[in-house]
Amino acid sequence: MKTRNSLTLLLIGSAVAMSAQAQEKTVTIASWGGSYQEAQSKALFQPASEATGVVVKEETYGGMSDVRLQVQTGAVTLDIVASGSGSAARAAAEGLLEELDYDIIDVSTFYPTLKTAHCVGGDVFSTVYAWNTDTYGDAGPQNWADFWDTEKFPGKRAYRGKVAGALEPALLADGVAPEDVYTVLDSEDGIERAIDKIRELKDDIDVFWTSGAQHAQLMKDGEVDMTTGWNGRFDNAKKDGAKVAYGFNQALLDYDCFAIPKGAPNKDTAMMFLAEISKAEYQANLPEFITYGPTNKAAYDLGKIDDEVARALPSHPDNAAMQVPVDIEWYGKWETIAAEMYEEMLTE
Repeated sequence: MKTRNSLTLLLIGSAVAMSAQAQEKTVTIASWGGSYQEAQSKALFQPASEATGVVVKEETYGGMSDVRLQVQTGAVTLDIVASGSGSAARAAAEGLLEELDYDIIDVSTFYPTLKTAHCVGGDVFSTVYAWNTDTYGDAGPQNWADFWDTEKFPGKRAYRGKVAGALEPALLADGVAPEDVYTVLDSEDGIERAIDKIRELKDDIDVFWTSGAQHAQLMKDGEVDMTTGWNGRFDNAKKDGAKVAYGFNQALLDYDCFAIPKGAPNKDTAMMFLAEISKAEYQANLPEFITYGPTNKAAYDLGKIDDEVARALPSHPDNAAMQVPVDIEWYGKWETIAAEMYEEMLTE
């Protein structure tokens, strides 16, 4: 009887251990839904789950405000979240994110600016200047100084109605060297210089846009002759018939990233899963489902990305070399102050 009881206890103990192991191999990932999350799922989450055996539970969420609530209430259910790079920087400054272990997550072939201590890049996009080809043909603006040149390029303009991605083009148009942009912006005087440059153009800006859908629609409807915006949105608008072109020269190279909320229930598994989806073979899947580039440069060496497609992506080496990498640390330090100053200019 004692032997049978011991065997029963052993079996129960084994079942509990197996259950615990199964729990450890589960991650809950939150992103923004729609075609973007569908692309992430098909390119990254599903194949990585199959390769590792980690069960992936996907959710949609409202951004870092949801993470803040979970962390503050001690009820964290999310293991990995997709985030904009600036939002992740602010969340990290608030203490809402776990520090990532780059001994586990190999970023040796990443673009060096596409990761931080708390967020690893998931895809790359660019803030570009775009123009209506019915207005300018192929001879649209080739840099931000051209965008500001209303004599050479007369016409209606649209510009970002939020501070993210709004100040850097203004300084570039004002003659600041790309490598010096964030040095100049590292003071209220430098921020005011950028805002003053936007003031010069304000009378020619018909719309200050606040969403990617809006700036794409403006170009689709021909309501403006040029605008700032995100390259992927313009690609989609062009597929829908918009007369639009854009350039990468002096564009802002930015990225979305993945982070682990502070106190994530499956932190170790999440770290391992981030290491998996950061590999080149998964990153190379992205352009098949969405027109954003991989953050892992080695993805371009695998032969999986069609050459014509690759050369149109923001993170293709030829395109990346022409751009200004967004400084996420600057946003963590200055965005709140800069946003208040920018809003004052918009409401003058």
